[in-house]
Amino acid sequence: MLVIGHRGAAGHRPENTLASVRHALALGVDAVEIDVRRLDDALIVLHDDTLERTTNGRGHFRDHALPALRALDAGDGEVIPLLDEVLALARERVGLNIEVKDPGIAEQVIDVALAATEHCPAWRARILLSSFDVATSAALAAARGPMAFGLLYEEPFAAALARALALRAFSLHMPLRDLAAADVARAHAAGLVVYVYTVNTPADIARCREAGVDGVFSDYPDRVLAALGRASA
Repeated sequence: MLVIGHRGAAGHRPENTLASVRHALALGVDAVEIDVRRLDDALIVLHDDTLERTTNGRGHFRDHALPALRALDAGDGEVIPLLDEVLALARERVGLNIEVKDPGIAEQVIDVALAATEHCPAWRARILLSSFDVATSAALAAARGPMAFGLLYEEPFAAALARALALRAFSLHMPLRDLAAADVARAHAAGLVVYVYTVNTPADIARCREAGVDGVFSDYPDRVLAALGRASA
């Protein structure tokens, strides 16, 4: 089962920061998931559209110029990273799931990822693009190039499965609350890999293993690694 660090290793370090990604790498994850938005033509790594939960700033992130946003404390003295910085840190070491939060930026995300991997083209196959936004998902799927596309969904499973197949997705990203072994089997029969989000407790890790999923997103990837009998730092 693939172990994907959610927002780095969000249970241990401030989410979506370079420190969080570094910690996930140190734990021995197979891949890292991050969230991407756009500000002032730059791609930043940030989940919420407001700042209070994850930084010492206030208000909508777009109410700040990029230098001011990057001057904020994103936890433990960390700054809000740029996508380029995460790509440089993770380069060839692990898979990377880039979740696109803002509509209209799919092509820019792809362009940045392709430029960052120009000298390591083999790594591109381990970059997975996803979004909850339906239009953004379609745009990512259409322009992904050598990278993979994963369908991140909240709608009923049958509708998500149909959409994933129409978009020629590599993977289906299933919410934990909807996990059912029969649905996992249906996705597998259709040729899709199944990843589940967000899996943090021993009971839920066991449930995912029993259902036969291919991977899980976790804030505590060390817990998943331990359950799988894999050494972690």
